[in-house]
Amino acid sequence: MISLSFNGLPTWAMAVSLAAHLAAGIMLGVVYFRSLWWNARRVTEGARVATTIAVMIGRFVVLGVLLTLASLEGALPLLVMALGVLIARSVVMRRIREIAP
Repeated sequence: MISLSFNGLPTWAMAVSLAAHLAAGIMLGVVYFRSLWWNARRVTEGARVATTIAVMIGRFVVLGVLLTLASLEGALPLLVMALGVLIARSVVMRRIREIAP
């Protein structure tokens, strides 16, 4: 099993790595929740079921794989990436609330 560690890294390198995990989490969250919104609209419009299911499965797989890769680096990178996903959730939901009737 691959295990990356922050042991031995300078403080600035750890900060850069955690900032990169936060940015990746925010980007992942934006993609995840925008595709969730798109998927929900497709369901309510009665669009093709196969495409809707494929997007739903793909969304879960991408989220799971990227969070699993972050977990291989330790708990702190995983938590920071998950925090990025939660930040993106609030931003995307706020924007959707502004444009949705």
